[in-house]
Amino acid sequence: MPASFPLHVTLTSRHVRLEPLTMDHLGELFAAGGRDEEVWRWQGGPAPQTQEELGGKLAMLLEGAGRGEYVPFAVIHRASGQAIGWTTYMDIDVANERLEIGWTWYGRAYWRTTVNTESKLLLLTHAFEDLGMGRVQLKTDHLNHRSQAAIARLGAHREGVLRRHHRRPDGTWRDTVYFSILAREWPAAKERMAARLVQG
Repeated sequence: MPASFPLHVTLTSRHVRLEPLTMDHLGELFAAGGRDEEVWRWQGGPAPQTQEELGGKLAMLLEGAGRGEYVPFAVIHRASGQAIGWTTYMDIDVANERLEIGWTWYGRAYWRTTVNTESKLLLLTHAFEDLGMGRVQLKTDHLNHRSQAAIARLGAHREGVLRRHHRRPDGTWRDTVYFSILAREWPAAKERMAARLVQG
């Protein structure tokens, strides 16, 4: 089937729900991750110190969504019903059957839990099985070893590094590490991810 552009849908698993991101999520998002420098260290920091500052970042993301550049989701922790972060489809190229999962963050209380694996499983399943994508890419700062390890655990293949790719807010230069999963690799990656969730 030909690939299709992602729409604003809700995706649900055992512990998380991904729903269309709106300004209504702002208060909960600030409570989950506002002011936390570690959360925002790799997000083009500095950390938003006020709800209004985070609202500016959220508004920029939603403006990009309005132009068709992003499809952003609020990550809802189902047990509490609270928004604990956001994640995004971006760099969407339907003609070439590819997109990127990026601009993802979660409150630090949810690091090293099932939240990231469940969220990525939902997004990858939707991308490959519903949207007909042939390639999903993920990328991160070469100094962000925690993110690189998390991406590798998804079953993504490290493709290489773009050197001096992006200027950080502090003026230093970031090398960007690229990973991808292809449609033919997805069944095996999905099986591994599901097994990890069962193991807890």
